[in-house]
Amino acid sequence: MSKSFGILAATVAAVALMSGAGSASAQTGTASGDWRTIAPENLLVIDTTKGRVLVELEPQVAPNHVVRIRTLADRGFYDGIVFHRVIAGFMAQTGDPTGTGMNGSDLPDIAGEFSFRRGADSGFVAVPDSGDGLRGILGSMPVVTQPDAQMFVTADFKTAGSGLFCPAVAGMARSSGADSANSQFFLMMDENDSLNGLYTTFGRVVVGLDVVKALKAGPESTDGRVSDSPDAMTRVRMASALPEGERPVVRVLRPASAAFQAEVARVRAARGAQFSICDVQPTAELVGG
Repeated sequence: MSKSFGILAATVAAVALMSGAGSASAQTGTASGDWRTIAPENLLVIDTTKGRVLVELEPQVAPNHVVRIRTLADRGFYDGIVFHRVIAGFMAQTGDPTGTGMNGSDLPDIAGEFSFRRGADSGFVAVPDSGDGLRGILGSMPVVTQPDAQMFVTADFKTAGSGLFCPAVAGMARSSGADSANSQFFLMMDENDSLNGLYTTFGRVVVGLDVVKALKAGPESTDGRVSDSPDAMTRVRMASALPEGERPVVRVLRPASAAFQAEVARVRAARGAQFSICDVQPTAELVGG
């Protein structure tokens, strides 16, 4: 039985982005140890009719959704699928082979991963005073979590965390059922707090946010459906599945590095009381491929 996959709430809030957000950007004054290279098994390569988008998947935040995306990408499932719903300033949705927003893959639906368990070794770096609760960056992902002290009173020595729908974040579309995600996903263009805790975040665009914003949008009066010549994904693979000579290599500035913290301070000063975790975007460099 077909069902409509989408996003139930669509309140759009525009925010200022850090320099280098979602695109390759040279960063001066850094040391080699300030960077980490994204593992090829976590780098999703989306070639589109508008250009290339690179997404870092985050298994710590949504392990089952990451497995689903990897599986479908390496099957070639996403090749040729259109961006059937694009709302400028909000998000671009794709992943339905029929292009209607009503269908998915032949795999079973997966349960929502609206929260996760964070351990002391997760690599989480707090960004103080960036919104309600303890907010920060885990890998490339903006998250809100409980303090480390909470780990001492839990059976698994971990604490709760949840991904946040900031610009460039990748989320999984679903129908009205919480456990109905299948193959459709969306890429955020801007912040939207109304999605937090209701949809699964599984990754973040590190290169190509400009490409996402250039995708053909549909009229908002018809829920952003693109009925006339929509843009498409021409090929989607994990970097690990590509021949080594074709494999993109991306490195991301570590959130704990002095250079990253200096950039956070700069943006905090520029934004003043409006500063939030969604102003903190990963600084990435495309160094190969």
